[in-house]
Amino acid sequence: MDEQDKAVRLKRLWDLAPMFVEGTPHAKFLGIQFVAIDLSRATLSLPYAERLVGNTDTKVLHGGVLTALLDQASGLAAVASFKDTLPVATLDLRIDYMRAGKPGKTIIAEAHAYKTTRHIAFVRAIAHDGDVDDPVATSQASFMTTSRGGKNNKDAMAQTLARTRAVKDLPSGAVEGGS
Repeated sequence: MDEQDKAVRLKRLWDLAPMFVEGTPHAKFLGIQFVAIDLSRATLSLPYAERLVGNTDTKVLHGGVLTALLDQASGLAAVASFKDTLPVATLDLRIDYMRAGKPGKTIIAEAHAYKTTRHIAFVRAIAHDGDVDDPVATSQASFMTTSRGGKNNKDAMAQTLARTRAVKDLPSGAVEGGS
């Protein structure tokens, strides 16, 4: 891939990546935020919130919240690993919880698609609360494209983005279970 192709892909990813987070109801509800995207890489963050605590005595975030963050970051890295921008679905996700996140700290998830075939992306990710060398959790995942590519490829992505925009435009109460 030459530098011009890389620049075009990166611009497209930077334009689309925030929508993959903001347009996902679960990610939006949890408060997951887009941080950065590169070819085969994605970084997301999750600011600490009391409503996400799994243990009220220790104030530690629930493990399911970390799973969702790592899955979302890994899926975005998978999307960024394919030549064409294709929607993906999680095939397999393994999480290793290493320690509790520090209460009050933002959790950062950094994901890297280290191998991509025609339809599958293999991704490793790490979640930390400020020190990448002291992870809260790590993950190993695989994702498959949910589009056949070819001439229908643009139609599939257009439909995915239309759904994403529709979710993004919902009133906040509709996504959060509102009153």
